[in-house]
Amino acid sequence: MIDTGGLADLATVGIEAVETMFDGLNDIAFFIKDREGRYLSINHTMVRRCRARHKHEVIGKTALELFPRALAESYFAQDRKVMDSGEGIDKHLELHLYPGRSRGWCITRKMPLRDRDGAVVGLIGTSRDLGLPDELHPAYRQIAEIAQYIREHYRQTVCLKELAAQAGLSLSRVERLFQKVFHHSPRQLLLQCRLSAAREIIASNPGIRIAEVAYECGYTDHSAFSRQFKAYVGMSPTQYGQQVERGLK
Repeated sequence: MIDTGGLADLATVGIEAVETMFDGLNDIAFFIKDREGRYLSINHTMVRRCRARHKHEVIGKTALELFPRALAESYFAQDRKVMDSGEGIDKHLELHLYPGRSRGWCITRKMPLRDRDGAVVGLIGTSRDLGLPDELHPAYRQIAEIAQYIREHYRQTVCLKELAAQAGLSLSRVERLFQKVFHHSPRQLLLQCRLSAAREIIASNPGIRIAEVAYECGYTDHSAFSRQFKAYVGMSPTQYGQQVERGLK
């Protein structure tokens, strides 16, 4: 299903066929939005993320109508940046809302859509769920210990170059293997571990000082932690704590 709205030219590129193709991918959300942020085309995975049953319940609506305000504003700001700058984003690690209001990590890609005159008229994007790694991949054993070390020691200073050397690999080789097996970089895994831990600490300790949360999660600068938390979670640590207290987990 597609509502071309202000993007009439989309019909000429067979976008309905693209949408149908993405309907068969359960771990990837696909979407097209117009300049106002309204969804024009989505796949079934995106429907489920919006806690809807049918595409027509989402088409024509904006993120502000479908997600908690703090997350929606983050998505909207990201969309505006892509469309206003005319530059896409690639492999952006961010938090997303899933059915049942559970939160999980995904890798997002967005690109501006242009009309025949070159004007940006919307954007197209995908968001891939970060599920379990492919343990059958032949390279998995080579980097499994590195991944496990990161998960267990994210509170400490993690030197990826040293970990790679201990595994008998170059850092660039480790990064390539991570992309093949986990579909994200070792730095993104470290960030995911730290911010996931931060969310749990904030949720379990109402009123806890942000500097204390930052320290517990491996940050020496709580200001840098706050900026990173907001960039990827979509709200500041304080706002997240307030949401938890209101029962909006």
